[in-house]
Amino acid sequence: MNAHAMPSIRFLKQSQLGEDSCHSLLISLLRGLAAIEVAAAHLRNEFFPGLRTLEHPALWYQALAFLTGFAHQAVVVFFLISGWLVGGSLLNKLGQPQAMQLYAIDRVTRLWTVLIPTFMLILTAGMVSGAIDPRAPDFSPANAYSASALAGNLFGLQTILVPQFGGNYPLWSLANETWYYVMFPLLVLGVTGSSGARRALAALTLLAVGLLLPGALVLYFSLWLLGAGFSRVRVDCGAPLRALLLALLAIASLVFRLKGSNDDMVFVSFPQDLLLSVLFLMFLSSTLHPVAPGHNLLAPLRRVAVFFSNFSFTLYVVHIPFLGIMGYLSMTLFGQRRLGADSLAGLAAYVGLLALVLLFAYGFYRLFEARTHALRRWLKNLLLGSGATLQRTARAKR
Repeated sequence: MNAHAMPSIRFLKQSQLGEDSCHSLLISLLRGLAAIEVAAAHLRNEFFPGLRTLEHPALWYQALAFLTGFAHQAVVVFFLISGWLVGGSLLNKLGQPQAMQLYAIDRVTRLWTVLIPTFMLILTAGMVSGAIDPRAPDFSPANAYSASALAGNLFGLQTILVPQFGGNYPLWSLANETWYYVMFPLLVLGVTGSSGARRALAALTLLAVGLLLPGALVLYFSLWLLGAGFSRVRVDCGAPLRALLLALLAIASLVFRLKGSNDDMVFVSFPQDLLLSVLFLMFLSSTLHPVAPGHNLLAPLRRVAVFFSNFSFTLYVVHIPFLGIMGYLSMTLFGQRRLGADSLAGLAAYVGLLALVLLFAYGFYRLFEARTHALRRWLKNLLLGSGATLQRTARAKR
């Protein structure tokens, strides 16, 4: 775009999901960074003392605590990108044969290909550590290791009817994600259904779901919807305005990191997250232009971004069970699990543990999540017939 042209906003007929533009590179990069940020934050919380409990914390530990304090914003980014990719993909496929059936298979395989192996890992670790007695199976919904908790977490009922399975507390956000996967097609059918009866049924079902779910979960569905909506928005502007949007996003993130609500996603935190979401999506929608040819740094950056993006979901789901295993081994072998926050040896141990988390998550991804596309093809062929395999899902894994 000409640097002197007036900025404009255009609404597109198709969601922009291609992999040959700057926004695709940004999405891959941010998915990987967001997952690493969450894992790094939880690693610090699990193995270091709280910053406020230290009378004179080392400068490096203050810096580490600050840099790993953006986990809340990272989850907001997850929701926005999920809306952009998942919602945008479904909007593009409306009117195609078996669109909703294909969507359902894609969403279930997306979640369960990672969740089921993770739950098996948690069960195994729980039996080894003694947290689970295999001779006394438990079905109580209050027990985090019970069969009821396992089933509830598979269907997005954690924090609603059951606790997060095995104490894997990041799974709270997958309850949001699961229900957003359900609510969005109901919303779409309520608007585009082929008959008045179908539209009314979808709308009433959506209303019933919204009334039964926690209010904050439903409220944050609006951010997911923003992601889906902005996947069809193009902001044409020059580099100065794009830089201004990025600067405003960075400033707002810093202010809310220091002064905002950074724990759970609740009514109090919604205004700040809404502002961050709009700024983020405006910036992302301003990058819908092809990657500049001949740029020497973009090719290796894309490879790194795609590498970490590919196993970002596995990293998000499996890092707490792995940290639990590391903590158990540390207590068993050394009689303690806390790292010292007063010397650089503690920082070195932290970096080493983070590298182990990433390595374990990548190996877990290769075993399970990397097979998602093959599993989807098999299920679509089995359940919908061989013709369904012609409608391949996008390479993006949301």
